[in-house]
Amino acid sequence: MIASISTRTPQQALAALLERQKPVRLLLVGDSELPAIKAFITKHPESQLCHAPAAALPIAVTSLRYDLAIVADCLEHLPKREALELVAGIRNLNASRLAVMVDLNACDWLEADFFALAMQASERFERDGQMLTLFTYDLYDYKQIPDWLNAKFWANPQHFGKYWW
Repeated sequence: MIASISTRTPQQALAALLERQKPVRLLLVGDSELPAIKAFITKHPESQLCHAPAAALPIAVTSLRYDLAIVADCLEHLPKREALELVAGIRNLNASRLAVMVDLNACDWLEADFFALAMQASERFERDGQMLTLFTYDLYDYKQIPDWLNAKFWANPQHFGKYWW
């Protein structure tokens, strides 16, 4: 699904995401400092910001878990394989929620690459001929739990807890 072009700016979208999630520990990966993140940290001094450059994450950064990770001004500067390992590693090991702001025309990535990582195209932004896309991932709502996934529909539920096999 292609996200429609948003009436908001990328900074407004990030500010709204930050206010909605209210992360206590925040990871920013990219070469730029973002005004929305600066404003959020100023407003919420209890939040901790860790800023890593657009490269493989240092050990000190990878050893922590973050409430939200934002990747911006990053994938355009890395080879695709290295960028894929970075995004997948953050998603799998470091953060339950992830937001990636990317210019798909300036890198080798396709929307399908983000969909393969269980990410959603949340918003698209167009300004001066540049098109940015915000992809998001939230571990807690990326997949709905099916109705049948409960003890009622297990094989032989009458034997559950009686036997060890």
